[in-house]
Amino acid sequence: MLGETQTEFEYFESKGLPAGLKSIFRLSLFIPSQEFSTYRQWKQKIVKAGDKDLDGQLDFEEFVHYLQDHEKKLRLVFKSLDKKNDGRIDAQEIVQSLRDLGVKISEQQAEKILKSMDKNGTMTIDWNEWRDYHLLHPVENIPEIILYWKHSTIFDVGENLTVPDEFTVEERQTGMWWRHLVAGGGAGAVSRTCTAPLDRLKVLMQVHASRSNNMCIIGGFTQMIREGGPRSLWRGNGINVLKIAPESAIKFMAYEQIKRFIGTDQEMLRIHERLLAGSLAGAIAQSSIYPMEVLKTRMALRKTGQYSGMLDCAKNILAKEGMAAFYKGYIPNMLGIIPYAGIDLAVYETLKNTWLQRYAVNSADPGVFVLLACGTISSTCGQLASYPLALVRTRMQAQASVEGAPEVTMRGLFKHILKTEGAFGLYRGLAPNFMKVIPAVSISYVVYENLKMTLGVDSR
Repeated sequence: MLGETQTEFEYFESKGLPAGLKSIFRLSLFIPSQEFSTYRQWKQKIVKAGDKDLDGQLDFEEFVHYLQDHEKKLRLVFKSLDKKNDGRIDAQEIVQSLRDLGVKISEQQAEKILKSMDKNGTMTIDWNEWRDYHLLHPVENIPEIILYWKHSTIFDVGENLTVPDEFTVEERQTGMWWRHLVAGGGAGAVSRTCTAPLDRLKVLMQVHASRSNNMCIIGGFTQMIREGGPRSLWRGNGINVLKIAPESAIKFMAYEQIKRFIGTDQEMLRIHERLLAGSLAGAIAQSSIYPMEVLKTRMALRKTGQYSGMLDCAKNILAKEGMAAFYKGYIPNMLGIIPYAGIDLAVYETLKNTWLQRYAVNSADPGVFVLLACGTISSTCGQLASYPLALVRTRMQAQASVEGAPEVTMRGLFKHILKTEGAFGLYRGLAPNFMKVIPAVSISYVVYENLKMTLGVDSR
């Protein structure tokens, strides 16, 4: 068995690593299985990162270039961890650095991390120990741990109230960030189109359902198909997809400017800073494209033949109701950003830290299933908290589309719903809204990963 492992090790080493390094790696060592697995991961990682001519092989010059580039990155990480600027990292500094980035670990766990790198038994790590450990080791460094757990905007559920994505300095400098945004936008477009019938049913139930008209899911679908045929299930989807690009771009640019205004020089913001910057960026983006939100609701509620298209709908609203109609429901929409983004982020961070505390034994990589589960649960909780405001917003947007409906304020509408329908009335349409969360998140993730490969974006 040992002989087989050593043979496999030598074979694996010969397929891609520089011939000049054979004297280093062809040692008469009997490698334990876990160490061999570690070596194999390391080899795959550096060949992928350093192979500039894409021939599947790593020559000596490419290897040296990889080491120099990797050492620069490690130096930046070491300096960011060395809070005391004394040239050494101790357990408290590791705990504090991870806490700043939203990952909570105990001092005992930090000491375990130290022991794996500490060669002289001082329970501190100097630059040489840090470099030697990480330079030729596939174990994730701290930025990679954070990137695994980023609450990314790829979890598109049709609600653009989430905190924007974080991009590394390297991604911003190389222009890779816009490819992530394009991939995310494409994933959102496909996801929303696939779940559009449920989204339109939610809008209909929010506006038309009541105690006297208890619209159910099957009855709602039947009513839509009877009135306008199968194509009517996608009414309002065009404008819903069209607003992804401008909203994402405005939110990203606003987020970057607000981060600078906050004055932080960190690559990753703390949780409360992310919530503040994200909520403000979301408010700016929503304000910019809010007329499209009103158009989306009106298009979803329209009857067959009422409008010839989005432009015709916009002209009719402008002619009959004036410019102010494009901002109906604006206040509850803005108020909904904070509970949605805050609870979404808080639940995600809680789930993340719970997983890291209990299950992060050998790796901080949670795997796709855990990430999707955390994203789905946190998004669902955020929607649940902000749903009454979303319902009131939709009814205010739809007021003029219902003939004879009185013009009411947000406060008046809340009172009316509670009086005539009870607290349950604030959650009309919740069932189809939740039904689309899991397929929306799953479709977003699959499409996002495939678009990243097409656009040449490195996996995080």
